[in-house]
Amino acid sequence: MKEIQKRRNERGSILATSALGMLSVLLAVGLGIDISRFYLTKAELQNAADASALAAVSGLNGGPAGITEATNRAVQAMNNYNFNKTGVSFPRSNVLFAVNLNGPYMSEGSATAAPTDIRFVQVTTPDSAVPVSFAAVVLGSSKNLSATATAGYSVPLNVVCPWLPAFVMDFPGNPISPGNTYTFRLAPGEFASPGNYQLLAPIDAGANGDRNGMATGVNWCISTGTEVPTKPGVSAGAIRQGINTRFDIYQGPIDPALAPPDTNVKEDITYQQYRDQTSVQAPSHTGVADRRVVFIPIATSLPGNGRDAVVVDRFGVFFLQTSVGGGNGGDLVAEYITDTAFAGNSSYDPGAGSTNNKMAVPVLYK
Repeated sequence: MKEIQKRRNERGSILATSALGMLSVLLAVGLGIDISRFYLTKAELQNAADASALAAVSGLNGGPAGITEATNRAVQAMNNYNFNKTGVSFPRSNVLFAVNLNGPYMSEGSATAAPTDIRFVQVTTPDSAVPVSFAAVVLGSSKNLSATATAGYSVPLNVVCPWLPAFVMDFPGNPISPGNTYTFRLAPGEFASPGNYQLLAPIDAGANGDRNGMATGVNWCISTGTEVPTKPGVSAGAIRQGINTRFDIYQGPIDPALAPPDTNVKEDITYQQYRDQTSVQAPSHTGVADRRVVFIPIATSLPGNGRDAVVVDRFGVFFLQTSVGGGNGGDLVAEYITDTAFAGNSSYDPGAGSTNNKMAVPVLYK
């Protein structure tokens, strides 16, 4: 009888235990859902921070205007994201700058006052409140999340693209000097000399290749020591049509969407004026910054007569001061600049020859 009475007293204990176990399982599942939401939001925030930091670095140019442009690009990139269908207010103060990767990082105003050596940008997203559905008792009704990313210049590059399909001669007795302006010409019967240029035919030897190469650059990645075929003769019209797209002048079969102008098409200005935005003329088409900053192969030995090849000695970073005028000469006025410039799809290859300390690409560091 005692055993029967004991069993009667235990009735319902399994049900209570099962209920508690089920509640624990439900809480665990709910917590897992909330944590998954945190991870997804954090990943989205990190992607936004990464994109914003990379965009910011691409605006740096060593001048005060570069700091402003970097901040503008960071804000624009961040605003392209829509976290949980809720707009995020992104303050400019969340964009910081530094000379060294490990800091110290400074505000936009402080960086503008000393912009020359700024190489890194750190972006922090604003706090994003993520609602908690199942684990509110433990975690509260919401949890604030944010993300930080740091981007900067890459190591010096030695594999460069895109570049203009022309080469510059640099004689040891009269070397090209950074900061000076040169008029590159291609005149019939003349050979290349300091301040002159000669066309290259790396891919397409026709006028269409000249036009497209001058408009968008040759996307064949080459390094020092590469042999590139020359193109004898003059293609002044094609050269003019290609180069002038960078100044918002469109003649011939070139689409502004594929070869956009620079954001500043003011002619007869120095790179310093361009960089600091002290003399600006906006294009009529949608512009892209730094379209007037180009990379040109430099050679130290003359090619032979007619179609031949030149060996790339190094690459120069040039700023196009004016569009190409009419006539057969196709004069191209460019300033040899020394500031670090981002070189499109360029990269670093340990076995590809010497580097160029003035060429880099945006790199995400952390």
